[in-house]
Amino acid sequence: MIKYRATVLWLFSLVFATIHPAEAQQLAKKVTRIGVLSPGALPLGPLEAFRQTLREVGYIDGQNITIEWRFAEGKNDRLPQLAEDLVRLKVDVIFVINTQATQAAKKVAGTIPIVFARVSDPTRTGLVASLSRPGGNITGLSNVADELGGKRLELLKETLPHLSQVAVLWNSGNPGVALIVKEMEFAVLG
Repeated sequence: MIKYRATVLWLFSLVFATIHPAEAQQLAKKVTRIGVLSPGALPLGPLEAFRQTLREVGYIDGQNITIEWRFAEGKNDRLPQLAEDLVRLKVDVIFVINTQATQAAKKVAGTIPIVFARVSDPTRTGLVASLSRPGGNITGLSNVADELGGKRLELLKETLPHLSQVAVLWNSGNPGVALIVKEMEFAVLG
C-alpha cells in the first residue's frame, strides 16, 4: 500500500506539473477540475486510493478540486464518448487508466494535459514520440513489459517440458495486450 500511495502521489505531481506556471496563481483561487477516464466500473480500489491520497495532501474533492469520474464499465467502445464528455466539461487535466482510454483521450483532448497509468508501451501504441522526449501533452506511467509475454511462455515450457499446447484468452480490442500476444507468438514461432 505504501508503494501504491507513492505512485499515486507521483501521478498527482504529474497532474499538477502539467499546468502552466503562469496559471498557478489563478489555480490558487479556482477549483481545479480533474477528469478521470477508466475502462472499468465503480468502485475501483486504486481510484478510491487516488482520491484518499489527494485528501491526505490537502486536495479535497468538492472543496479545492473537483474530480469528474467517467467509467466505461467494461465497454471500451464507450471510451471515446466519455473522453469527449470530459473535454466538454473543460477539465484542467485528464487522468486515464490503460492504453485504450489514453488513445480515446488523445484523439479529443486538444491541449488538455493527459496523465496515464497502466499503459502498455506508449511508443509502440502511438501515444508518445519516444520515452525520452514524449512530446505533446501526454505523460505518465507505463508497464512496458510486452517482451515478458514471450519470456513467460518460455519459462512455462521449461517448467513443463511435455507441454505441447497453450491457450491464451485475451481482449483483442486492447492494443497493449495485442503487443504481448505478438511477443508470445514470436517466442513460439521464432
